[in-house]
Amino acid sequence: MLTPDELRGLVEDYLGGLALTPELHGQAESVRYALEGGGKRVRPVLCLATAEAAGASPEEALPAAAALELVHSFSLVHDDLPALDDDQLRRGRPSTWAAYGEAVGILAGDALLAEAFRLVLSYPAPHAGRELAQATLGMIGGQYLDVTGTAPDEETLHRLKTGCLFAAAVGLALWVAEVPEAEQAPWRAFGGELGLLFQIVDDILDGDGYVVTHGAAEARRLADEAAGRAQAALDGIGADTSVLEEIVSGLKARTA
Repeated sequence: MLTPDELRGLVEDYLGGLALTPELHGQAESVRYALEGGGKRVRPVLCLATAEAAGASPEEALPAAAALELVHSFSLVHDDLPALDDDQLRRGRPSTWAAYGEAVGILAGDALLAEAFRLVLSYPAPHAGRELAQATLGMIGGQYLDVTGTAPDEETLHRLKTGCLFAAAVGLALWVAEVPEAEQAPWRAFGGELGLLFQIVDDILDGDGYVVTHGAAEARRLADEAAGRAQAALDGIGADTSVLEEIVSGLKARTA
């Protein structure tokens, strides 16, 4: 079993060598800029680790994992736009729109999304493509609830806005590994809890979200409970989930 760091290396190498559609012409520069922003690649690493635990090779899952990261990058590029968060910086450097202009920034996000589906549709069966499409739509729905302030509750907002792509990281891996749908429930329960854990810890680090609504101590308790439920879901899976357990521990303890 490969470690999370080794899996991240696979992701970085794959993204670095990704052949973009030639018809993008100069737009490809901004797409690569967005992909090289220094993210932790949590979602694709989770996808590869799940695939390996479920019996597939990480290499088999690389197109799906990369597609997921492209969707995540698309969401960040569009989030930073003046019409949404109006952020000129992303991870310590100019955001894509700030570096290339607003129009090219919009097109960069569009291209990332289209390239993601080009990758995931390389699998012979349609299941992975449907998984990613549903997750992307859920994420967009969560973003809508956030920007309009119309979320019915905190759980719905974060299950959509953040949780959908974490759930898809697991779901995509299950389809790549050809895990029968009837056997997917514990894996998917794990993915849902991991998405919640990530969001709560993110809010703890940023001092917003769950910290504002629940207080720091309660937010930490909720994070610990989510981590416990994620571990319990893994305990119900008859496979070597040691790397997934390491991912849970790392997300729970992260400080940046």
